[in-house]
Amino acid sequence: METFTIEGQVREGRGKGPARRTRLSGMVPAILYGGKKDSISIAVNAKQVARILRSETGHNTIFTVQVASGAAEKAMVKDWQVDPVSGKLLHVDLYRIAMDVRMRVMVPVHTFGEPQGVKMQGGVFETVTREVEIECLPADIPEEFRVDVTEMLIGKQLRAADLPFDPTKIKLLTDPVRVIAHVVVLKKEEEPAPDAAVTAEAAPAEPEVMKKGKKEVEGEEGEAAEAPAAKAEKSEKKK
Repeated sequence: METFTIEGQVREGRGKGPARRTRLSGMVPAILYGGKKDSISIAVNAKQVARILRSETGHNTIFTVQVASGAAEKAMVKDWQVDPVSGKLLHVDLYRIAMDVRMRVMVPVHTFGEPQGVKMQGGVFETVTREVEIECLPADIPEEFRVDVTEMLIGKQLRAADLPFDPTKIKLLTDPVRVIAHVVVLKKEEEPAPDAAVTAEAAPAEPEVMKKGKKEVEGEEGEAAEAPAAKAEKSEKKK
């Protein structure tokens, strides 16, 4: 495994101005804390930090922090901030670690192989959880969990408890039944039957028929109402 060392120096100034000048010099503001010691504000080499974050172990990498006029200490990157536009590091949190003390870390899960449920049964492979939390000694932190999913069929699930790890060294903190990945049936959108659609279009609109019939009834009633009045008018003329 590749070893890394970060060079740093104690920061004196505080605020945006000193932090900006630190970044212009190729360094990045950082804080080193943990390990039952006081936290200190330092400036570290930005390129060295970026190299660690791009390594195979990423933020789980254990490296040495060498601060000028101070003892070398083991640490890990606990958190970091990046400029959303330029992508440059803005700040880094470094956490001191003791090699004989267990710690909690998140480890990525990667699958490989083409599931039989996809190749032979036409299913779909879905990844649900991409990392799990474990507890172990710093030296036992795995780079990743790799799982072969070639034998997975439709309906089968890969759970956290199925991951390959040594229970004597690593304690799984993520729920053991948490689904990591599974193969499911491809869902198809249901379309209305053609016969049903034609029948619906051909059927007459009932409200319109009722409305038309009502008008005709009203017309007949109007003619019936006018008939007595016309007879009375003719009778008066004869007189």
